[in-house]
Amino acid sequence: MQYPKIGIRPLIDGRWGGIREGLEKQTMGMAQAAVALIEARAKYPDGTKVQCVISNSTIGGGAEAARCAEQFAAENVIATLSVTPCWCYGSETFDMDPGTIKAVWGFNGTERPGAVYLAAVMAAYAQKGLPAFSIYGREVQDAEDHSIPEDVAEK
Repeated sequence: MQYPKIGIRPLIDGRWGGIREGLEKQTMGMAQAAVALIEARAKYPDGTKVQCVISNSTIGGGAEAARCAEQFAAENVIATLSVTPCWCYGSETFDMDPGTIKAVWGFNGTERPGAVYLAAVMAAYAQKGLPAFSIYGREVQDAEDHSIPEDVAEK
């Protein structure tokens, strides 16, 4: 049986020349941590663990967002979790598919404004009339802290 999947969208500051390159590892690490958490805790009604798929690349602009949407359509993704530790261009990177369930996790970190992206993209979703869940931790984390706080995991 082909179960519907959750697609993980690692969003990144798309500016090349040191900024993007310096964020690749942290951004993909967030995506991998989200997959590990979801697959460990969530199950389909028959008890099978929920299946996730990560975008083939980080998403820093419209072309990458479009490639991700194509990938997810081919893999039966019905819900997306966008994750980011940093600022990104919201109108270029967000999931605009009206058929997917959406959530966004903006990392509450000491040095990168994931929270700023989260606020901006939630406003964009509201403008487009697309519902989305906002995920943000209560406590500020150091950039090197790769754990998922329990309040974030719960959401």
